Amino acid sequence: MKKSGNPNRILAVLGLIAVVLAAYFLWARPYQLRWGATNEEVWRPMPGDELDTNPAFLATRAITIDGTPEKIWPWLIQMGYTRAGYYGYDLLENVGSPRGMQSATTILPEFQGFEVGDAVPISPTSGMIFHAIEPNQYLIWSGETGGGCFTWALYPIDASQTRLVNRIRWSHHWGQPGLLALDLFTEFTDHLAIRKILQGVKGRVESNVQPMSDVNIEFLIYIGTFIAFIWAAISVLRLPLTWGSWLVGLAGGLTWLVSWYAPVSIWIGAVLSFLIVWAVRVEFRDVQRTKMNQDQQAKPRVQRKH
Repeated sequence: MKKSGNPNRILAVLGLIAVVLAAYFLWARPYQLRWGATNEEVWRPMPGDELDTNPAFLATRAITIDGTPEKIWPWLIQMGYTRAGYYGYDLLENVGSPRGMQSATTILPEFQGFEVGDAVPISPTSGMIFHAIEPNQYLIWSGETGGGCFTWALYPIDASQTRLVNRIRWSHHWGQPGLLALDLFTEFTDHLAIRKILQGVKGRVESNVQPMSDVNIEFLIYIGTFIAFIWAAISVLRLPLTWGSWLVGLAGGLTWLVSWYAPVSIWIGAVLSFLIVWAVRVEFRDVQRTKMNQDQQAKPRVQRKH
């Protein structure tokens, strides 16, 4: 690609986003919709399926926990904002909670006696209700006005191990912009939250809780990889349009996808994001240096008077 005008730059950015979204829908989305789940678990009917029979968003995730359903259940029933938290990315999920930033690391007796119909606070601005509660088997959160549900179910493997399976059924609210924004947020980020919740429950049952500092660093790295992608995409608009700048933008998008969706070390994503930001900075510096040289050469030379 040669240096070009704004229309071509916009087309280049749109092409970049199209390639990244294609990778998302063809690879990342199918992977995240069934993280940790077996084929049997994906296709097996679960309680709550009848609440939204044709969802736009259907995900089944699972994890194996060294513990019986009776040991896991108390951790599930007490989850919620202003309650035990979600055992995940507390830096985001527990902001403003009167119980503090950190999710519970012990069983909280005051949050063990919920009944069907009781509220489940999800955040400072949203909530669900307990649609069904079957102790040591499953619980279902549903929207207060219907339309979607979260099912948490326990399936014993043997006397000492249990599969914790989460299923989300959700339909997009195309006619309600406020809820649609939440739908899109769920589309691209809920797998990070659910995956961490499952890991958080596992760690607590197995007495191996990940330090909050490590979880927060992990969360910030996820944010950093996304920002690096946006920065690289913007650079395609600001830098001279070349294959090099476009490929840096593409590398930013693929790094974001790999970091958020692929089962690789989070630190790999951090290093790749740093290299992408560094490459963009170097490109900006070279462009500015070239422009300065051109400006200096364009200045008329002042001849000295003898």
